[in-house]
Amino acid sequence: MEALDDVVRFIRRNTRLAARITAMRREDIPEYPEIALREVLVNAVAHADYSLTGMRIRVAIYADRLEVENPGMLPFGMTLDDFKAGVSRIRNRVIARVLRELGLLEEWGTGYRRVLEDCQAGGYPAPEWQELGPALRVVFRPHPLSAAETADVPVNVPVNVPVNDRQRWFLEQLGQGNPVKARDIAEKFQVADKTARRDISDLQAKQLVEFVGAPKTGRYRLREQP
Repeated sequence: MEALDDVVRFIRRNTRLAARITAMRREDIPEYPEIALREVLVNAVAHADYSLTGMRIRVAIYADRLEVENPGMLPFGMTLDDFKAGVSRIRNRVIARVLRELGLLEEWGTGYRRVLEDCQAGGYPAPEWQELGPALRVVFRPHPLSAAETADVPVNVPVNVPVNDRQRWFLEQLGQGNPVKARDIAEKFQVADKTARRDISDLQAKQLVEFVGAPKTGRYRLREQP
C-alpha cells in the first residue's frame, strides 16, 4: 500500500502541470490522467506474475510518455481484445480481494472502461496496452497542452535522471540530430575540456548516451532506453 502512494508522489514530482484559462480562471492540468494512472497501477499490483524472478513492476517517465509495466502476460487463452471487452481472469485472488476490500479495486472487468472514461473526460489520449514477451505494458501519452510544451525535449531520456545544465544541453542537441562532442560543451559553457569529457562520461555511465563508430570519426547518440 505504501508503494502505491509513493509511486503516485514520484509521478507528481517528475511530471508537469499545463495551464488552461477558462472563465477568467486558471485551470492546472496534470501531464497524465491521475485516476486512470492509479487504476493501472492498482491493476499492475493485482495481476502481476510474482513467480517470474528478476522482474518487477516498473514505472518509467520519459519526455513523451509514461510507462507502467508489470511482469506476466495475460492469463492463458485471454487476448487484449478479451480484456478490452471486460473479460476478467484473476491471477492473484488474495491480493485482488484485499485491494477490493480496501476500495482500491472495483468490480472485476471494469478497469479498462474506467481508464478510457477518465482519459476521455480529461482530454487525454487513450493509453496503449502492449504485450511484450513475459510482460504487459501500458503506455500513457501526455495531455496535448503538456505535449506542446515539451515538443523540443529529447525523447527516450528518463526525466527523473539527474543531469546538470551542460548535460541537458548536450542531450537536447543529440535529440535534435546535431553531432556534438566534448569540445562543443567546452566552447558553449566556457569550461575545460576535462570537465566536458567528464560530463559525457557521466551520461554514458547513466546509460543515456553511447558512442558509435571509430574513435576519430564516430559520434555520440542517445541510447535507447529499455
